[in-house]
Amino acid sequence: MQLALTGDVMLGRAVDQEIIRKISVRPEAVWGDVLPILLAAELRLVNLECVISARGREWRPQLKAFHFRAHPRAIEFLKAARIDAVTLANNHVLDYGTEALLDCLGLLDQAGIKHAGAGRNLAAAMEPAFLQVAGGGVAVLALTDNEPEWEAAPTRPGVLYVAYDRRGLKEPYRTRVADAIKQARSQAGLVLVSAHVGPNWGSPSAEIQALAHELLDLGTDFYWGHSNHTPQGIELYRGKAILYSSGDFIDDYMVDEDERNDLSFLFVLGVERGRVAHIRFHPVRIENCRVRLARDQDVLFLQKTMQAKCAALGTPTAFRDGIGTVTVG
Repeated sequence: MQLALTGDVMLGRAVDQEIIRKISVRPEAVWGDVLPILLAAELRLVNLECVISARGREWRPQLKAFHFRAHPRAIEFLKAARIDAVTLANNHVLDYGTEALLDCLGLLDQAGIKHAGAGRNLAAAMEPAFLQVAGGGVAVLALTDNEPEWEAAPTRPGVLYVAYDRRGLKEPYRTRVADAIKQARSQAGLVLVSAHVGPNWGSPSAEIQALAHELLDLGTDFYWGHSNHTPQGIELYRGKAILYSSGDFIDDYMVDEDERNDLSFLFVLGVERGRVAHIRFHPVRIENCRVRLARDQDVLFLQKTMQAKCAALGTPTAFRDGIGTVTVG
């Protein structure tokens, strides 16, 4: 089984105005020549870094600088890439309040796209997205340390929020997440955790590393991080793998010429006998609010930086024709 993972997919703002709302733009266009690689996988997962809705009002615009919302037609763009599930535990899913979030959940349900990390109450936010393919069942959990005011409660919509330090998760979050992992494990052979944590820039902190280690120790099989605008290294830990950040995948953001947040990878997990056996990463570039395969100097930049980031975590990488591979365990 192959699982394709992307970094943050932000379909709001200029992507919404210039791509989503233009009927002349085919939904397949936003995925460019990356689409065949996505479609070759059995499952496709993205972090949806916006809310999809025509409802709601900006949440505290005097305090929050950026609000991301995409027109309901964005669902057709997800369907064009046959996205199986989206993770919603992030700092933009409630940019337009609970009305827009609940509308988004309904639109995803109508389209048959599973979701995790946000819901109409805490129990729903904790519930994994369950996916079934020929190779077995997969469960996806999603959590975030962003916007603590958006934390779901027993009777309040929101996200699965967590707090942690260098020792790992704090209570009651450790017990809460452990229960969610236990539920996921009871119904799926492979459990992934999506973590939208930490700052937008920089290598993983000691706190994030402790969080990732603990989530694997609690029973997840793979840690899929994002929030950081650039891809971060892969760490091998007790026979499992940690992808600290998958970077950005589709957006309209300004590009830092040193960090090159317009460059990232499509990550494809190779699952064998119920475990992630290897990770392949295909270099990509964001251009004109779309994603495409990277070329020439962009590929060399990605290879050099990713090799260095993985080496800092003690992980060997192999690159062939610009495509990277990490063997797990």
